[in-house]
Amino acid sequence: MKKTQFKAESKRLLEMMINSIYTQKEIFLRELLSNSSDAIDKMYYKALTDENLAFDQENYFIKVTADKEARTLTIRDTGIGMSKEELIDNLGVIAKSGSLAFKKENESKEGHDIIGQFGVGFYSAFMVADVVTVISKPFGSDEAYKWESTGADGYTVELAEKDSVGTEIILTIKPNTEDEKFDEWLETYRLKGIIKKYSDFIKYPIKMDTTSKRAKEDSEDGEFEDFEEEETVNSRVPIWRKNKKELTDADYEQFYADKRYGYDKPIKHIHLSVDGAVRYDAILFIPENIPFDFYSKEFEKGLELYANGVLIMDKCADLLPDYFSFVKGMVDSEDLSLNISREMLQHDRQLKLIAKNIKSKIKNQLLSLLKDERDKYEQFYKSFGRQLKYGIYSDYGTHKDELQDLLLFHSSKAKKLITLDEYVANMPEDQKYIYYASGETNERIDKLPQTEMVSDKGYEILYFTDDIDEFAIKMVMKYKEKEFKSVSSGDLGIEADESEKTTESEESDNKELFEYMKAQLTDKVSNVRASKRLRSHPVCFSTDGEVTIEMEKILKSMPNNQDVKADKVLEINVNHAVFHSLKAAFEQDKDKLNLYTALLYSQALLIEGLPLQDPVEFTNDICKIMV
Repeated sequence: MKKTQFKAESKRLLEMMINSIYTQKEIFLRELLSNSSDAIDKMYYKALTDENLAFDQENYFIKVTADKEARTLTIRDTGIGMSKEELIDNLGVIAKSGSLAFKKENESKEGHDIIGQFGVGFYSAFMVADVVTVISKPFGSDEAYKWESTGADGYTVELAEKDSVGTEIILTIKPNTEDEKFDEWLETYRLKGIIKKYSDFIKYPIKMDTTSKRAKEDSEDGEFEDFEEEETVNSRVPIWRKNKKELTDADYEQFYADKRYGYDKPIKHIHLSVDGAVRYDAILFIPENIPFDFYSKEFEKGLELYANGVLIMDKCADLLPDYFSFVKGMVDSEDLSLNISREMLQHDRQLKLIAKNIKSKIKNQLLSLLKDERDKYEQFYKSFGRQLKYGIYSDYGTHKDELQDLLLFHSSKAKKLITLDEYVANMPEDQKYIYYASGETNERIDKLPQTEMVSDKGYEILYFTDDIDEFAIKMVMKYKEKEFKSVSSGDLGIEADESEKTTESEESDNKELFEYMKAQLTDKVSNVRASKRLRSHPVCFSTDGEVTIEMEKILKSMPNNQDVKADKVLEINVNHAVFHSLKAAFEQDKDKLNLYTALLYSQALLIEGLPLQDPVEFTNDICKIMV
């Protein structure tokens, strides 16, 4: 039979389809099943306008059959079928979508959604098949026709035998090559896996004949035999389209487990059914535990994206901001603009609206969790609090207003995690700043000399133990008009009392001593001065400027660091016995003063957890004062 050639532009498009448009060969089955679903949908629409046609859903299904010996894979549906003209029109002109035309003609009818829009998905079959055969009998006709093609060289159409209305697509699977094993498209387990992955929620049954084992009747030895049975592979009704009132927490947890979103149980779920400027359904989960690869390059954020129940993307990153990348789940919408392969989204208004709404819902759910289920929120925060802080720090603090109310920090007074709002609510009237201290652990911060003055005033201190904490707070700058201030800051903003005024007098009287000590510590500190903050400790560092000592430590640990240094000030407690030894040495023994200065500097380094430049010299200095 003479072949009809594809039009030149269709031939080029077919070559593109086979070689480049689709990134994964398994997509072919999704596309063909979507076409079959569309064909059954068209029968449904036909029933809406034809009083003599009853649509009994039990009679409509899709059957997938693999024949390893013949190397054929058949997808049969009981849909509306195609006439000879429709076969030529729909399959002979690539990218002319019969489904799209039908959808436009029937936009006013509600109930079912036509999945296909582009008319190119059918040709993805040529990625795995040498020959594609379509046998179809349209509704209302006694004739069936066969369309067949081996690819870009054209197609044939001829009369065929077919008893029932519907369409059969028969793929003659390619032989194996050294690089690819096409046999996998004939394996039942592989086909079932693809159906479950992409087409699990197509509304019509997708059936396959599967082989199982059962005990032989009248067998005394417990022998088993193989038997074939027809199995419906897909779930059909997605959980997100069920009535929320009928679903339990166990249902959502089972869905979470079935989709393999994680091996833990979700702390909370969010079920959305939105029908506004853009229509979509979504189920979102806040996990309990952090994934092992969460902070690695291998981790991919994103939600599963469905179009009318058909999986389009495993990880749609555009639906989640980075700071909510821990959220798992899915979104299903019929309003999205997809590209020609339906593997990628066009970045359009609908997508942005969905993403904006999802972001708001996640934040509200977290705030609700914080308010009503504090234990669960703290459990969540233990896993993902760091990610919220990174969200504040990124993009120059653009998202601080969205995230700052979700932050928790350990408190010096409450001895537990508190919010910034709780801190400010507990502030005395005379307190000007929100004070914080940074360190590796709460226990180490408890012992920091710099906290003494703030604590003596009765002010609460937030403990920063994450390396991101200070960087994030620098972006927040203020909370409810209260600025943040490190307890190591050169100016604590606390009104001077009589003891502090005495300190100022001491500093003036001992100016020469401090200048001498500063000279001995050239390039190590920017200044030496009398401390207003110390009570029982002899010495500590404070800092002038924006970079604190903890920030310096973190920046130095990073690759390609630019040797950023904190502007360190060595503070001396003039009310400590050590200071009297300094004064005496300044007047009587400069060598001893040099020794004391070096030791006090080393002591300040150790308090901060900074490395000693010369540990051997430090131990020798200790020995010198012992003899």
